Amino acid sequence: MKNKYALIGEKLGHSYSPAIHNMVFEKLEIDGEYSLIEVAHDNLIEVVKNLRGGYLSGINITIPYKTDIMEYLDEISEEARQIGAVNTVISRGGRLTGYNTDYYGFKMIISKLNLEIKNKKNFICGAGGSARAVIKCLDDLGGKNYLVTRDVKKARVNFQNFKTLNIISYDELKNISEKNLIVNCTPCGMHPNIECSIINTEGKKEYQAGIDLIYNPQKTRFLEGFEVGENGLLMLIGQAIKAEEIWQEREISENDTQEIYEKIKELVYKK
Repeated sequence: MKNKYALIGEKLGHSYSPAIHNMVFEKLEIDGEYSLIEVAHDNLIEVVKNLRGGYLSGINITIPYKTDIMEYLDEISEEARQIGAVNTVISRGGRLTGYNTDYYGFKMIISKLNLEIKNKKNFICGAGGSARAVIKCLDDLGGKNYLVTRDVKKARVNFQNFKTLNIISYDELKNISEKNLIVNCTPCGMHPNIECSIINTEGKKEYQAGIDLIYNPQKTRFLEGFEVGENGLLMLIGQAIKAEEIWQEREISENDTQEIYEKIKELVYKK
């Protein structure tokens, strides 16, 4: 019998998740099935019942349920608890455990670029859910981290569990020296608004590297001008790979991950 997995969200549109997970099933010779399930808020409990009852072995969660799902879980991993969001759930005999694999996906980008984070000043732009996973990852790597946002007051309330995080405005950002990494966690630059960039070309020279969580277009306006930079496609694939490692309880090799990354890159950018 096939093990069934799914991505749940309110409106899913086009997603590359099934393609990524199906490649993993093929690689690991797993009899698995991955589907997209659009769920109205009132029906979230039905998904939970399907997990507890064994109809679903595991799920990924996207907007707007990454926080809502947490109240239904028996256990939450340390990184997901501090991030305040869960994007992967496994059912072990009806007992549900939640994780945040966005954290691991972002960490893959840091490793690929071979970036030094410890004791360096890193800047995370945007105060949404994805920023939380990025901050937690950079915190664990020992960075001196700054959240850059238009609404400092609101962010101080929403991010108060990150005790060492500095929260600043875009104006304050201009006055800080010795900048290391800047990460775009905002929708600025995403289709159709592709001319948008949170910082100008001149400002980019102050940083050692730039990472944009947007992966379409392949090279955003934000990424133009950085000598060291990466878009968010590896994070998308990395979080899916980590979810599969949790579900299958086995490691997926770097070679297999790289091969899946190259295939998805080809699929997304048609190159």
